[in-house]
Amino acid sequence: MRTYILLLISTVLISGCTTPSPTAQLQELMQTYHEETLKMNPIGATYQGDTRYNDYLPNYLSDDVMRKHKTFYKDILQELNSIADNSLGEEDQLSKEILKWECETNLMGMEFPRELLPIDQMWTLQLTMGQLATGTGAQPFKTVKDYENWLSRVDDYVVWLSSAKTRMAEGIEQGVVLPKSLIRKVVPQLASITEADLEKNIFYTPARNFPEDFTAEQKEKLSKAYADMVTNKIIPAYQRLMAFMASDYLAAGRNSSGFDAYSFGEDYYNYAVRLYTTTDMTADEIHQLGLSEVARLRSEMERIKKQVGFKGDLNAFFDHVRTKKSLMPFDDPQQVIDNFNAIHDKMKAKVDALFELQPKTAFEVRRVEAFREKSASAHYNPGSLDGTRPGVFYVPIPNVKEYNVFSDEDLFLHEAIPGHHFQISLQQENTELPDFRKTLWYSSYGEGWALYCESLGQELGLYDDPYQYFGMLSAEMHRAIRLVVDTGLHTKGWTREQAIAYSLANEAEPEYAITSEIERYMANPGQALSYKIGQLKIRALRAKAEEALGDDFDIRAFHRVVLESGCVPLALLSNKVNAWIASEKKS
Repeated sequence: MRTYILLLISTVLISGCTTPSPTAQLQELMQTYHEETLKMNPIGATYQGDTRYNDYLPNYLSDDVMRKHKTFYKDILQELNSIADNSLGEEDQLSKEILKWECETNLMGMEFPRELLPIDQMWTLQLTMGQLATGTGAQPFKTVKDYENWLSRVDDYVVWLSSAKTRMAEGIEQGVVLPKSLIRKVVPQLASITEADLEKNIFYTPARNFPEDFTAEQKEKLSKAYADMVTNKIIPAYQRLMAFMASDYLAAGRNSSGFDAYSFGEDYYNYAVRLYTTTDMTADEIHQLGLSEVARLRSEMERIKKQVGFKGDLNAFFDHVRTKKSLMPFDDPQQVIDNFNAIHDKMKAKVDALFELQPKTAFEVRRVEAFREKSASAHYNPGSLDGTRPGVFYVPIPNVKEYNVFSDEDLFLHEAIPGHHFQISLQQENTELPDFRKTLWYSSYGEGWALYCESLGQELGLYDDPYQYFGMLSAEMHRAIRLVVDTGLHTKGWTREQAIAYSLANEAEPEYAITSEIERYMANPGQALSYKIGQLKIRALRAKAEEALGDDFDIRAFHRVVLESGCVPLALLSNKVNAWIASEKKS
């Protein structure tokens, strides 16, 4: 990699016989970074709509790949530090700071043995590959070459599955294993892929849905290839992994819940806080902030409880909301999807008043695939960079009879519009950003923006039903609770059961959903902190702008400033908004 960078610079020197400007050096380095990271993360490239590496999947668990990735980030960082700041424009300086943050944070993360924990119930590669295997995700299945690409990628994936088993066996020896409760969630996921009936196996799905223009010969050849892939590669690989996880790995699984069980746990959690909040806050500071926010939100919930005339304490009201039959009105999953589309229609007329920047990328709501529905939360998958694939809001509906609508308006604002769909699509569509920044994700910004959007409901014509407003409060409470339970689990010795009990005592979500959430935090420390930390920062910046600008404050302009540069660390967002406030006061 370093040789490649030096060759690029040498070529400029030879062809122009002059030293390239810092701006030219940075532009070249950023493009190099972008192109190389697409090769390093070809599934990420697939999700962006870049099809060049659709036949490939590196074995991220191999020592060789991990070593190459570390060398790459070190080389980029060294070249980046050699570029002088003093002649860079404002946006280039911002890009340089972001690229430096990316390299340093990736290198920091490589100091920890996360390869020993390659599989969990929510975040890891086997779930992504299952989504792609449906043929309705980001991996295209439109041409014969597309079908052949997937066969090749699956060959690489089978190697990864074998390496995952090997790494987890190493984890047993080193005392770095998942909690038993998480292992028990993964085993059924793996079991669902061992279905021998090809008509029911998700990895055979593309062969059941050939494009109409395929010839009979092409269909026959590919059907045989996919049958062989499923029967002789995927099923045996999943069976081996499932048998190992259900026996040796489960027996070795932890009874503890947090990363503080590991020798590197404290250092890792400090890194995770930096990664996901992009701040220097400590775990104790975040824990105390969470306790304060929980108390504030309980007070507002008490007000709504009185408004609807409920007699009893707040915890009884939570049970009332969880079990109220009128809030569980559906008997067909399509009705859930239709309800979200109706929410979209209800708010459309108000969106223009708040947003001058709006995306072109199409949007739709879909049900989560059955194989992962029991463990999934509602979430958003971005559209492709070229706009040909829509952004999708995925909704899990494991039991439609128990599906509660009390927080649906809030959920739509967060996951869909104007939350993740606006923020991510506008970032991807921004032609002024260097390529590497179009798909960057900082959870504190992205999730902070989405949580901030939940508070816009009344401005968008929603929350006229007090139960829907309570849903917004409950969702914000959910994120406040995360500050308490995530830090509790990973730094204060909290158990899974203690975290579940704390959540049940402070929010109206059903126990099965809360359990899934707590296990999510157990699998990926720190990520759950990002929502509230980011939301509070954006709220504070808006309040500062409103106070400073008074009657001249323009909400559409504020939202443009927050959104126009895409995902950035929170300190850089603060700098940007502060500069905008100063310029507005002068004008």
